Amino acid sequence: MGARIREIPAKLPKNFDRPDEPWYHHLTIDLIWKVLGYTVFHPWVAWVIVLCLRAQVTPYQSLEMQIAIVWAFLTTGRAIFGIINAKLAYGNAREVDLSEEVIVITGGVGGLGALIAEVYGMRNANVAVLDTKKVDLEEAEEKGVVYYECDVGDAQQVDEAVKEIVEDLGPPTILINNAGIVHTQSILDSTAEEVRQTFRTNTFSHFNTLRSCLPHMLNEGRGTIVTVSSVLGHLGAANLSSYTSSKAALLALHSSLRAELAQHPNGEDIKTILVTPGQMSTKMFAGVRTPSNFLAPVIAPVDIAKEVIGLIEKGESGDVAVPLYSRYIQILGVLPLGVQVLIRKWSGIDTAMAKAGLMKADKTALNEKR
Repeated sequence: MGARIREIPAKLPKNFDRPDEPWYHHLTIDLIWKVLGYTVFHPWVAWVIVLCLRAQVTPYQSLEMQIAIVWAFLTTGRAIFGIINAKLAYGNAREVDLSEEVIVITGGVGGLGALIAEVYGMRNANVAVLDTKKVDLEEAEEKGVVYYECDVGDAQQVDEAVKEIVEDLGPPTILINNAGIVHTQSILDSTAEEVRQTFRTNTFSHFNTLRSCLPHMLNEGRGTIVTVSSVLGHLGAANLSSYTSSKAALLALHSSLRAELAQHPNGEDIKTILVTPGQMSTKMFAGVRTPSNFLAPVIAPVDIAKEVIGLIEKGESGDVAVPLYSRYIQILGVLPLGVQVLIRKWSGIDTAMAKAGLMKADKTALNEKR
């Protein structure tokens, strides 16, 4: 008999915690856009329509044939432009073999980080999680993940943890900077310590892990770095000033990182992924209501994880921005200020914390990891 297969208990992630919601709750602009992408806007479908018209002996001079041909060329041109644009922006993909990769995830005990860590753990990848929360050895073995108790805001602790990872698993080649906390106070109610703690965890931790892990990637000549920011980094929001500011800093940091890697002789095969999600169904913003489930749906962590894991394993750089509005939210900044004010009022972005009852009068933090 062969070796007994190790059983790994797994809880499948739920897309929604409210199973009794009506069917139209799941009808969103993101779903419609995805369906259109595989049908009306897909080059293959467009050329099939042309072939079907020809099969009916439709003359080339007819209006419907001319419209179909023009549309087929437009969709094909759009697809080719997208491929060329991605090549110019991110270069060629690198080869990824999970058996030869060492994955480091910050804030990987809960939320999005935990989901990604457990997926790779079940696939027998080398996964190291840095988090301040303790995990039992038995639970860690069941998940196939190695946990290191570490405050990622402390540079010395990160250096020591990475040294242990190199000894235990090997040099890190995939870094997922995911750790994050939020303080829901106004600027006047916040304290210097709260602001410092937010930036320490949300922003400074990225510098700490990059300084410790990036040299190993450069020596290996390969790697992938994932920066988890937020759509609020583009927008800002009342009563979330320290959180949104810390996430906005990550947008600039990631751009600088890409520019520096492009200039480094060993940086060609180090890929970068920027994640700017909208509201996720995690404990961090539980209770916050979206202004429109159709235009701005709440995203399950599994939807973000699938896209991040997909890019990592393809060996590609890229941006993960879901739902759809987060991909184009920067357009808001070029609109007239009056229009911006109206959109912010309609969206309720500046009143969401108060309405959700998440304002902390006692100035305690929602320390749930993203």
